[in-house]
Amino acid sequence: MSLKADFDKIELQLVRVLHTVISERSVSKAALRLHSTQPAVSAQLRRLRALTGDALLVRSGAGMTPTATALQLLEPAGRLLREAETLFGVRRRLSGFEPATAQLRFRIAASDYLDPFFLPELAAHLLRLAPGVQLDLQPLSADYDYRRALARGEVDLVIGNWLEPPEELHLARLLSDEVVCLVSEQHPMARSNGRGWTVERYLASQHLAPMPLSAGLPGVIDQHLAKQGLARTIAVRSAHFGQLPQMVAHSLLVLTTGRLFCSRYLDSLPVRVLRCPVSFPPMAYYQLWHDVSHASAPMRWLREQVREVARTLVAQAPASSRVRS
Repeated sequence: MSLKADFDKIELQLVRVLHTVISERSVSKAALRLHSTQPAVSAQLRRLRALTGDALLVRSGAGMTPTATALQLLEPAGRLLREAETLFGVRRRLSGFEPATAQLRFRIAASDYLDPFFLPELAAHLLRLAPGVQLDLQPLSADYDYRRALARGEVDLVIGNWLEPPEELHLARLLSDEVVCLVSEQHPMARSNGRGWTVERYLASQHLAPMPLSAGLPGVIDQHLAKQGLARTIAVRSAHFGQLPQMVAHSLLVLTTGRLFCSRYLDSLPVRVLRCPVSFPPMAYYQLWHDVSHASAPMRWLREQVREVARTLVAQAPASSRVRS
């Protein structure tokens, strides 16, 4: 294949991936910086290796080390990205967004798993900065095809938690939360301060769970349990996540979810938070969007405000919540 044909395959995003992967010396860290996914960045790295004829990153102990070729490419890649910023920066500034005078509609599909304060705080924050906007909030459910809605421009942003977010969408992580159990103060494990709270007793308990967000798939908790060859008994499923703590308070049901959500009810309901005896990875919450709105100045502003509200709620959470932004 000719040099020109190879050159024609290179787009600016691929140069950005090259620079980020070499700088971070990690595909997973590069994916976070690029607001992408690890499989997507791995696929782009394979393209870069084919184009350069070099491994670029090689295993070194527990981490990765750039090759000599990769280090030689780092500065030219950075220079190209800076020059592209200069070239297109004027256009981006001309397409600026003035929230104080804007008259438009933002459409967000969101789960209420993150924090009961999140959507009310987001609505107040947006209307305070952009009083002329209309905010439409669409609940997520298994019947709602949010990927199709994003691709068609029917919704601007989707907020929720997934074990593996869809690869074709842009994403930005809002926060990671510890998975815990919420139980009534009358639950035997609460009365024993969690002593004897084993995996076997946890699985044998009666559980309370939200309805899954994806048709044909269990929720993220049950997906993770299934990967470990485990299963629990779900006594109650509900589409109204905000009502689950009340159900916990008046029963012996166990709710497994993020610590931030649970902590909001400790002062208002007779409930306790217990560690989960099953080992779970942190529960990650994301905002997702499609290429159709990626470069839009109003949508960039909206995503920044969503991130700011999430950051503020994390900072204001009770110290025992131990939430990471």
